Amino acid sequence: MYNYRDIPEITEMIKTVNNIRINYVQKGEGDLIVLLHGWGSNIKLFANLVDLLAKKYTVVAMDMPGFGESQEPPAAWCVDDYVDFVISFLKDYDNKNIMFLGHSFGGRVIIKLNSRKDLPFNISKVILVDSAGILPPKSNKKSWRTRYYKFGKAVLSFKPVAKLFPNALENFRKKMGSADYAAASPLMRQVLVKVVNEDLEPLLPNIKCPTLLIWGVNDTATPLSDGEKMEKLIPDAGLVKLDNAGHYSFLEQQFIFNRVMTSFMKLDD
Repeated sequence: MYNYRDIPEITEMIKTVNNIRINYVQKGEGDLIVLLHGWGSNIKLFANLVDLLAKKYTVVAMDMPGFGESQEPPAAWCVDDYVDFVISFLKDYDNKNIMFLGHSFGGRVIIKLNSRKDLPFNISKVILVDSAGILPPKSNKKSWRTRYYKFGKAVLSFKPVAKLFPNALENFRKKMGSADYAAASPLMRQVLVKVVNEDLEPLLPNIKCPTLLIWGVNDTATPLSDGEKMEKLIPDAGLVKLDNAGHYSFLEQQFIFNRVMTSFMKLDD
């Protein structure tokens, strides 16, 4: 089990992008690599990875809008809105070639970014770590749960019921929703619903650059089968499976993860 107290301190900075206050970190010199965190996460969990990559590269990691110390977006964004934001954030950098690493939700953003035409930069490498983006097959149990949730929401939103039981709808949402949903603000819950219901599988062949996939074998949030599917659909992809690791494989098997990164990023050259 990873000891989260072992995460080193990183020097964070603030800048405003599209009128949104953004917390970010930048370290090192050389070609640019951008790190995008997962849902409900923040740049602090990337501290060890920032230190590793900064030995050879300029490393930039941001708390995306609605996460960590950054402000929430002005509306309920979809994945494309986050792609637009990342492009805007990177306008301050004149790098012609940029590498991207994304964990979970960050992977979603990178998958969509690779499908954009007329980008102001070239994407030279991609690393997807326990990435989201593939919709799970709907089971009968899940379909029933969805119908039950919609029915319950409709009943508890009815004005007379809401007046009599003002906290009932919020309690119902927390009971029926995921842990991510329960922990999110009302606005970010709307974002989450938009994000998780978008299937990015058809976009995977659009990733043309060398791509490294790293997956925890025990990942239950984005199962290993997702990584195996991505390996088949991305033209130049290789999959590394980390035993005894779940959704946060880059923390749970940090030593092996760092060795894989050192090889792929040629940190010893």
